[in-house]
Amino acid sequence: MTSLRGPIALIAETEADDSHEQLFDDGVALTKQYEATRTDLDGLATAICKLRRVVELTPKDHPDTAPRLSWLGASLFLHFETTGDLQHIAEAISAQETALELTSEGDPDRAVRLANLGASLWSRSERTGDLHDLAEAIEARQRALELTPEGHPDMASRLSGLGASLRSRFEHTGDLQDLAEAISADQRALEHTPEGHPDMAWQLTGLGMSLWSRFERTGDLQDLAEAISMNQRALEITPEGHPDMARRLANLGLFLWSRFEHTEDLQDLAEGISAQQRALVLIPEGHPDMALRLANLGNSLRSRFDLTEDLEDLAEAISAQKRALVLIPEGHPDMALQLASLGTSILSRFGHTEDLDDLAEAISMQHRALEITPEGHPDMALRHCNLAVSFEARFGHTGENQDFTEALSHCRTAATSPFGPPHIRLQAAKHWAGLLEEFNPGSSEILTAFDTAIRLSTLTTTLDQVLENRYSQLVDTSGLALQAASAAFALQRVDKALEWLEQGRCLVWRQLTSLRTPLDDLSRHDSHLAESVVKLSKKLEGAGSVRNAARSAMLMSEKVSLEDQARDHLRNAREWDELVTKVRATPGFERFLEPSPWHTLLPYLPEAGHAIIVNVDTRRCDAIVLSTGRSTPLHIPLPSFSLAKCNQYRQDLTNQLQAHDYRERGGTVATVLEEADKERGIRKVILRKNRETSVQDILQGLWTDLVKPVLQALEIEKTAPPSTEVAPRIWWCPTGPLSFLPIHAAGIYANEGAECLLDYAVPSYTPTIAALTDRVRNARPIEKATSGLFMTCQPNAPGASHIPGTTKEVQFIENLVTKEGLRSERLEGSTITPAICLDSMERFNSIHLACHACQDIANPLDSRFLFHNGSLDLLAILQRNLKNADLAFLSACQTGTGAEELPDEAVHLAAGMLAAGYRRVVATIWAIRDEHAPHVATDFYQYLLYHRDPADGSGFDGMHSARALHHATQQLRIRLGDNSDQSLLSWIPYVHFGY
Repeated sequence: MTSLRGPIALIAETEADDSHEQLFDDGVALTKQYEATRTDLDGLATAICKLRRVVELTPKDHPDTAPRLSWLGASLFLHFETTGDLQHIAEAISAQETALELTSEGDPDRAVRLANLGASLWSRSERTGDLHDLAEAIEARQRALELTPEGHPDMASRLSGLGASLRSRFEHTGDLQDLAEAISADQRALEHTPEGHPDMAWQLTGLGMSLWSRFERTGDLQDLAEAISMNQRALEITPEGHPDMARRLANLGLFLWSRFEHTEDLQDLAEGISAQQRALVLIPEGHPDMALRLANLGNSLRSRFDLTEDLEDLAEAISAQKRALVLIPEGHPDMALQLASLGTSILSRFGHTEDLDDLAEAISMQHRALEITPEGHPDMALRHCNLAVSFEARFGHTGENQDFTEALSHCRTAATSPFGPPHIRLQAAKHWAGLLEEFNPGSSEILTAFDTAIRLSTLTTTLDQVLENRYSQLVDTSGLALQAASAAFALQRVDKALEWLEQGRCLVWRQLTSLRTPLDDLSRHDSHLAESVVKLSKKLEGAGSVRNAARSAMLMSEKVSLEDQARDHLRNAREWDELVTKVRATPGFERFLEPSPWHTLLPYLPEAGHAIIVNVDTRRCDAIVLSTGRSTPLHIPLPSFSLAKCNQYRQDLTNQLQAHDYRERGGTVATVLEEADKERGIRKVILRKNRETSVQDILQGLWTDLVKPVLQALEIEKTAPPSTEVAPRIWWCPTGPLSFLPIHAAGIYANEGAECLLDYAVPSYTPTIAALTDRVRNARPIEKATSGLFMTCQPNAPGASHIPGTTKEVQFIENLVTKEGLRSERLEGSTITPAICLDSMERFNSIHLACHACQDIANPLDSRFLFHNGSLDLLAILQRNLKNADLAFLSACQTGTGAEELPDEAVHLAAGMLAAGYRRVVATIWAIRDEHAPHVATDFYQYLLYHRDPADGSGFDGMHSARALHHATQQLRIRLGDNSDQSLLSWIPYVHFGY
């Protein structure tokens, strides 16, 4: 650190010759010179001494006292920024506070003095972690902005300063509202900075840091990509030798490392390490940033070791992190982070060397990190997670029960902590449950662990995110509910298994449903409160359905507008939580919008049927049956079924679909153009036939191991002709990969002993049991004004094969409906647009879409129906609240096929129609033949209309749609005339969802 004694002596010798003004002018000039170059620290020390002296010589009531104090504060602030000397920043703050006290309201210099004080308070809080300083810094910077007129040259820097302070508070508290405000301020700062301005790089850097911080919390890779882009632009306009070059290189290295952690792109990691190493070369010895730069480089090198197992990388990582630990001062807020990082690196070395001394050192480092992490800090849960991993590693090596107990304790503490990112706490809860399952499988604590995990899984997909982001977050929780249910079955807790399967699946659909919950009871009790819920739910639903736009090509003004919307959405989400809490405080509404306990489902089960949820997990498979008149769930273990069989059946079925040209698969194979009109897929391809496992084999396996045991347990008998009994309804609720298999077609199709589920019952599907019971609970008569059928056919959608059967199909249907005197409308080809179709969906309670459809696996909400004039996507449908919707017949391909990465979220067009308000949906789980579709539709509507009771005045409704589809597929089976794989694949894709 530079001594100030020399400059003081120099001033004392020359003071007699210097006027007060000269001392001040010299001090200001030296301060400005250092600010521009950051090279002459001795010159800055001289400036401080001159400014101190001139302040001493200036009477407090003199008009120049405030500006002289302000410049003294500025010079001391710059010295602290370089040296980290806390005495200097304390003196700077004192001088700036006094200057502010001497500055009257209305003085044009008040804004700059508030801004400078805010900068100093923020800088000290960065060094000490003092949240009081940080709060005062934010307040000062906000007041400075309020006094800054639009167009003022300092507007951008003051916005950027506020953004940095708000970002810092987010890092301490995890409050996303602060981060949203920070990003908004940073964007506005950039918007106010003209091209070529010397502060442009600084503004780009600030926005990049805020976007990276949000990525760290939400995992949104678009934020990270933009952060990297901002930082790269900042570097491009930073001249060689600039004092901020090192910081910007280090930031780029950090951002690239973060992206590597998500994508495992080695090029990102290599470029990140290179940038961090270059930054270290440029940082002068003794600079306060040195420790952080070394620690971040260590993290990057450890990541490369984890991938390549190059011990040189790990040795260099540990060396860098140990150097960082030596350099960081006691009490620094980053100390805990550095200790934790070093502990993780040493744990990595133990994994390679199995040296217990390494493990002991790692645990010691992690303990120290935990001890100095403030209570309530968002990193507290992560500290406990790190220790849990280390103690588990030692338990695995030594078998000491104390280590197992410690691992369990740290997992439990992290999972149940009210602080920290939900995904970290969820990780801890899963680890907690996993430890118990492996080493103490009979413990009832497993139930507590999974209860915690299921609750936390709902917090990773909250209403403050748009729908697309919620789905991406759910990939990490896929299968959790199934694993939890399996554990509950093992502990004979069928009730828990049922609750977890309901609470932990279809999370996004459940959120959407909660925003559309009927509020009649609440309105009668408190109409004002109910009205507030309705208004806010509409805002949240509209904002949540907004599609993520590609921000890279946007103007900054567009990005600012987008962030303003996001900030409003976040604020509304918080208000929603507060409003729900208020409703739950109302007597009689204590469980408002909470997942229903299993016993509340029973009164609203459909009559004369069974709802069956099938859990598929690595350890076991089970079915739970809920039936009207049965007071408890019926548990049916399925010992002959397994996850391995399920996955194999799914792969075999995929092979058969490809072999029979029922599903497109990427590649360079030739398109069969001359056969294109036979299928409502996008394209047909020639693929190698795979006959090793036939479709019959798959269906027989499902029958023998799954469906037949359930039917036997329920004592359901065959009702096929000539029996006159009405077949019971069965609603299947499959989980995991079973969601992609045709349970409804399970059976033995060989000539001898042929039987199948259709001989016993009328099958339907439901995403969850609650999705079914909600439709019974909220049953409503068909409104006469909307009763009717809207139809469209799209035989020539651009980019898709010609499907002439769609025209014939809707003509047949229209003739049937018209003959019955029911309201209908038919629009074809170019006469309809997606917008017109959406309007028609509001005017008619039932719709029939005969067209191509496309399931978007990468972005499920972009799954769509293809029209001649554009496409109708799932997101657009969800944005309409179709309160009169009843029946949707989706005569297109793969409208009931979900996303492979999210099998338990039912992300497909059929479920989307249910979520949009339709009570029942006919869909398909793979491509359908164009020549069969008109006959299936005709048989379906003939049955539906024949069994309609005109006397009840119900008009057109889909009450008998499941039985109508059962009848129509049976008729198609008769027409096909055999049970060949080709014939089976022709009728099986038709499925029924809903009530």
